[in-house]
Amino acid sequence: MSTKPHRRKKHGGGHEEEAHADERWLVTYGDMLTVLMALFIVLFAMSQVDQNKFNALKSSLSMAFGQPAVTFTAPGSAVTGDAGGGESAPMEFSSVLGKGADGEAEQKAREALAALDRARASARAKNASAEVEKFERIKKKIQEALRKQNAADSVQFRIDERGLVVTVVTSSVVFGNNSAELLRDGRKIIDSIAPALRGEKNSVEVDGHTNWLPVSSGPYPSNWELSTARASTVVRRLVSRGIPAKRLNAAGYADQRPLYPDTDPRSVTLNRRVEVVVLSDLDAATKALLPSAAGQSSTS
Repeated sequence: MSTKPHRRKKHGGGHEEEAHADERWLVTYGDMLTVLMALFIVLFAMSQVDQNKFNALKSSLSMAFGQPAVTFTAPGSAVTGDAGGGESAPMEFSSVLGKGADGEAEQKAREALAALDRARASARAKNASAEVEKFERIKKKIQEALRKQNAADSVQFRIDERGLVVTVVTSSVVFGNNSAELLRDGRKIIDSIAPALRGEKNSVEVDGHTNWLPVSSGPYPSNWELSTARASTVVRRLVSRGIPAKRLNAAGYADQRPLYPDTDPRSVTLNRRVEVVVLSDLDAATKALLPSAAGQSSTS
């Protein structure tokens, strides 16, 4: 009986199944060797880098991206600051890339960095404006609550690099002389501020400030203890009105951060204050734009 030679079945595309499927690992092995060779070539090239040009390029790119420059002084060590050891300035791309750098490529690199810088500046400005709008909404809620208590004149508002600052002048209706106990009117003011903060996620810092007059009586030996105690009293009141304690912080500054100099007659009354600061959670560069954004908002 005659037999026909066995033919291997073909798959779609007309290619015969590989005869040695168990040797496919050789392909992966070859790819791995290729990658390792490329890695060692890159490492070798890096070891031959001109250190001065590398530091100059690092500094230039860091400044373009708004980040502090990092100077590599030795393998495994780095120093944050100016790449050149002094006052840094943007380097010419031709000096970094070499005298033979292509002019067109250099121009494209400059344009790309300029476009990136404009995009980052535009995004920061938009974020700062949105933050100011949120603070204005909080401010209006507080003002409305204060008007209901006939206490609108006891609180002032401003926006600085920290965020929204709600200043409560600690006159005799808020705290007694040399005392950290909130009086009846003081409790009304703090209770009017609390509802507007409950629905927000921002952290809140309460800062206590005194005037330059020394403490003459009471349980507090100096203005440091008095200012800190007043800030802590306000924090406790805010917690009792539903503000999560983890969002709150108290600090006392005595007379070290006055609004008015000691020679100004207003310093005695207006430097004596508690500031409830709704802190912005934006990055430092964007927070620096908040005062100007607030000024533009008030004039628009």
